Amino acid sequence: MDIRKLFVKKENEKAKPAQVIVNMVLALAAIYLFFMLSLKRLDMKLDFSLLWKFRIRYLQGYKTTVMLSIVSLILSLVIGFISAIGSRSNILPISYISRIYVQFIRGTPMIMQVYLFFYIVGTAWGISNRFLAGVLILSIFEGAYISEIFRGGIESIDGTQLEAAKAIGLEPGQTMRLVILPQIIKRTLPSLAGQFASIIKDSSLLSLISVIELTQTSREVSATNFAVFEVYMFLGLLYLTLTFPISMFTKYLEKRFSYENRT
Repeated sequence: MDIRKLFVKKENEKAKPAQVIVNMVLALAAIYLFFMLSLKRLDMKLDFSLLWKFRIRYLQGYKTTVMLSIVSLILSLVIGFISAIGSRSNILPISYISRIYVQFIRGTPMIMQVYLFFYIVGTAWGISNRFLAGVLILSIFEGAYISEIFRGGIESIDGTQLEAAKAIGLEPGQTMRLVILPQIIKRTLPSLAGQFASIIKDSSLLSLISVIELTQTSREVSATNFAVFEVYMFLGLLYLTLTFPISMFTKYLEKRFSYENRT
């Protein structure tokens, strides 16, 4: 057996299972060795055992992050869809409000928006519950990106289909429900799944307003035992347990729907 075949694949050929396993192990080993060499150069030893006594707090923070992400995903889908439809509206004030909203959110950092919406807008409207405020902030932020995903999906629909819908007597609401929505869902689902991973990661910024999710929990733990490196490395692993399955699911959806689009 030519061992070189384990490390080289032919052009336009999918890697075989043996190639995937061997090269994945090698890649992980290389990253691990580089990291351990870095620690050795710093003469640093990590002790993760001290995090065990904070397991209940981590579990609570983990649950909060999951709940924040799920609720924000649902609300941001609603906001994004309304914004995408509004940007295409023939009523100009609605169209420009939708466009300005998307441009403002996408053009400014979330850290600024967290402070703006919580301390100014939230205070003005009496929103004192930090979880609720966090959900609203995250939903408004992610809704702008989801709006662009939906808008791209709508614009990808062939205009002849809309003309055909009019020709057979479908009203605008029926056209949206029977013609546009099914195709939007199919074409945007992979991107929306990927956006869910972004929602999970972006929820970490809600620690700025003391929402007790994973990042805020880690900040409190590190302040207690000063094990900064151990705490934040463990934090990264916890986020990875949430985002990695979503990334794999996103790739599955991309392959499935790209195949269906070719047929």
